[in-house]
Amino acid sequence: MSVTPDIIMQLRGLAKTGSKVERRLAALVLSDVDFASRASIATLAERAETSQPSVTRLCRELGCEGIREFKLKLAQALAVGELYLTPPPADAASREERIVADVCDTAVETILAVRQTVAMEPVMRAAERIAKARQVYIYGSGGISSLGAVELQNRLFRFSIPAIAHVDGQMQQMTAAVADPETVVVVMSSSGAAPAALDAAEIARHYGATVIAVAPPGSPLSAAATIAVAFEAAESRSINKPSASRYALLVLIDLLAMATAEILGEEAVERMRRVRLALSPLKRGSRSWPLGD
Repeated sequence: MSVTPDIIMQLRGLAKTGSKVERRLAALVLSDVDFASRASIATLAERAETSQPSVTRLCRELGCEGIREFKLKLAQALAVGELYLTPPPADAASREERIVADVCDTAVETILAVRQTVAMEPVMRAAERIAKARQVYIYGSGGISSLGAVELQNRLFRFSIPAIAHVDGQMQQMTAAVADPETVVVVMSSSGAAPAALDAAEIARHYGATVIAVAPPGSPLSAAATIAVAFEAAESRSINKPSASRYALLVLIDLLAMATAEILGEEAVERMRRVRLALSPLKRGSRSWPLGD
């Protein structure tokens, strides 16, 4: 994996520790990255009250051959992280109410959107395979899908299904390599294009495993799977707002788990009864506590 140079961080460093001219030029660029990515060298020099050769020297200090490469890197930085360059100021007076509204509204809106759009046919087919599997491997990486992988493991072991979650890419590939036709591999990805997820899915399919992708429709991971369960959510442009994809994934995990439990029937109910019995000393006889802590 090659590391993408962070020109914004470099500019921020020069704005603090560079020469007087470098500090002035860096501050100008950071104040309006979009303008700087389109401006001519003459315009930048004029705005910063310096010479064109000074602008060229700044470009080279940042590892660019000239103004053209410099502007290209600025444009790339905008494309990737525009929302994070100039975050809107938060209204401190309404902070508490706004935080509650943003978190709760995102959860409710996402869950309702999943309810209206979810296709249950692939969910039920996936649950049928999970219920009959000799071994279930669950893969996720990054923030959202890794949490989802562990959550699905927690839901399935209660039904006495041998389920193991892996969030390390090499472990995903190694366990996929020992899969067989009695193995089910559930691969989660909010992008549907994570290289480790794709590699693991292809390895598992090669050895005859059923691969269930929980990923965006039409994504490379969905195309590589035996069964594709659609997973996507409309993300907000507010950078502090929780990711809607996390709520959508949790709903799909619950659908898979509940569908699996109903297919297993009394067998799943008996396993859950045993779990509740084992934890009963912690709950002191309460009937309202969840299955776990």
